[in-house]
Amino acid sequence: MNVASVSPRWHTLVATVENKPGVLARVAGLFSRRGFNIHSLAVAPTDDERFSRITFTVDIEGTPLDQVVKQLDKLINVVDISELDPAHSVERELMLITVEIGESRKELMEIVDDYRAYVLSEGDERLMMSWSARPARLDELEERLRPFGIVELQRTGRVALPSLDN
Repeated sequence: MNVASVSPRWHTLVATVENKPGVLARVAGLFSRRGFNIHSLAVAPTDDERFSRITFTVDIEGTPLDQVVKQLDKLINVVDISELDPAHSVERELMLITVEIGESRKELMEIVDDYRAYVLSEGDERLMMSWSARPARLDELEERLRPFGIVELQRTGRVALPSLDN
């Protein structure tokens, strides 16, 4: 089951690193020195508080990552690093979005229901919701909400794990 929606130019790397100050800066600096743009970044501790998991989505337009992966693997605080195959991984992002309700509250609520988004806060003129999905599905919802008037929007970086069908 292919649940990832990543174009070939995006590569998703996952690194397990020691949970210490400065590690993220060193890891991100390596990408910067190589001229790779980090499109998305998510970092959080793992179930073992000694380690954090960094998930990068990197825009390298088809250039192999082998050299960068090898260099990252040499950093003292990097425990493990791997590239996730889009066909065999699950990716998700979270989006928080505030939109104008306007005259079309019923239509807006139909979209919320269609996407199974969660209403977090509602005022007389605005609605705030959250939704977690594949990045492409978040793009779809964002486009559907654009005509209402997006007031604020925040998306997290992608998080990903290998799928269980490997």
